[in-house]
Parts: sequence; C-alpha cells; structure tokens
Amino acid sequence: MNKIIYYYQTFIGLENILNQKQKIVTDIIISSIHFGLDMNNNPYIHLNDFTPDDKQFDEMWSETYIANDIGINIHIMLGGAGGAYVDLFNNFETYYKLLIELIKSKPFIKGINLDVEEQIGLDNIIMLIERLDTDLDKDFYITLAPISYALLTDEPGLGGYSYKDLKNSKVGNRINQLYGQFYGDFTFDTYDGIIKNGYNESEIVIGMLGSEYNKDTLKNACNELKKIVEKYPNFGGVYLWEYCLAPPNWSEIIYDTIKKEKYRQQFIIFYNKLKIFFENLGIKIKEFFI
Repeated sequence: MNKIIYYYQTFIGLENILNQKQKIVTDIIISSIHFGLDMNNNPYIHLNDFTPDDKQFDEMWSETYIANDIGINIHIMLGGAGGAYVDLFNNFETYYKLLIELIKSKPFIKGINLDVEEQIGLDNIIMLIERLDTDLDKDFYITLAPISYALLTDEPGLGGYSYKDLKNSKVGNRINQLYGQFYGDFTFDTYDGIIKNGYNESEIVIGMLGSEYNKDTLKNACNELKKIVEKYPNFGGVYLWEYCLAPPNWSEIIYDTIKKEKYRQQFIIFYNKLKIFFENLGIKIKEFFI
C-alpha cells in the first residue's frame, strides 16, 4: 500500500480531511513531543509548548479520534528539530514513563515516529525501540525519520548512528518503515539510490517539505513520483511536512498521480500481452505512444 501521510503540528483543524468523500489520507502524525523541567524543576512532557492535556488541544484530540474512527492511522512524533532525546536519555525512566502514559491514555494512537535529530548513538535508539516493543502491543507502529543522505549512504545520520546498522540490529525487524526526509532532493534518483543501497521499497516513505512547493514545483515532484511508481510500484508512500503548509489539494494530487501511473503500467502490460498474442497469429498491430 502506498501511504499518503500528513505531519500535523499547527492545529488548524482537519475538516478537509474528515470530509473527503473518498478516504485518501492514510496516516496523520501529531507533532511533536518533547521533555524538560518546569520552573519548579519538575519533569514534564509537552506537545509542542504545552502539556498534552491542555484544553487548547481538545479539538485536535477529538478530530484525530474521529479520523481514527474512519480508518486513518494516528501516530505521535517524538523529537524533531525541537529535540527530545538528550533529555529523554538523561532521565530515561522518568520521561519514558510519561511517554507511555500518554500513549496508553489515548488508545487511538497507533504508532510513534522517532525523529532523531540529536547525537544519541546506536545503543540508545536500540534500547528505546526495545522498550517500546516490550511495553506496547506488537502491532504498534514504529517508524523513524532519517534524512535522505543517511539512507543513500551508510554514514551516521543526525542521530549519530547508521540506519543500516540499526536495521541490521536486534530491533531491525521491529521498525515498520523509514520516513525519509527528501527535502531539496525529492527525486527518482534519490529514491532509486536508497533502494540500491539495500533497503526494501515498501519500507521507504518519501518525504516532502511543504514550503518547497507551489503549483509548478509540485508538478515537477509529481513527474519524479511517476518515475518512482513505474519502477517501484510497492514503494512505501509519500508524506508532507506539514499539513498547514500543504499546497491546495496536495493529498488528492499525490493520490491521482500514483493511481494514474499504476493504471498506465497495467495498460502497458495488457497491451504487450495482446501484441504478443496477435503476433503469434501472424497479425501485426500498430504501435502507438502510451
């Protein structure tokens, strides 16, 4: 399945998604969870700058609950540019307990996206994934968000570890997908290079940065997407950071691009089979551009 995913950090309302006649969006990732100490030196967990149970988030939680109810998978994101992991591992049991309590308090949260942009090393990320696997259901979805360079090569990414080493570790099979940040390089060549580096096409989701796209640049991106679909029809999907930055009708455009290219490939297969059939009968059929 080719997923269509929004990261959701600026909570402007999900009416457009919830009211789609056809369910196109497959996943929404609520962003972002951080840790720290308040003015009284008490540890906290924050969704952006406030506790997750702050009343300003009531509508967001209500809408994501409804989204889950109509079949859209809801995840939370931990970290990103605002950090989380240095604090987490400096006082792991305390902050980890807050994280697990948040997830369990909202059973419609089906996954966590680990966006590690702090130098924490391989052992720490392995330990975190092990604990999540132990404390949550086996179908709880665990994803990571490496920059594309860390997938194109086996060099350490922003977290200070190699994603190839992580995939080959004892928790590698527990990682469901990798959401690659294809920012500035949303191209077939980037995706193709990652697959040639040993990753499975279905585990790599390709990421777009919403601020990079307007009508024209989105068209160029869709042309690259068509090339990806042609060679890798089972690729993991496309995400956009973030919902409030989405070009108009982004999810519909991405969905139609994937769908039409798959139909085109199916027609080519059918046409070639038909051509061989008639040629075996001694009948030539006219070539035409597909």
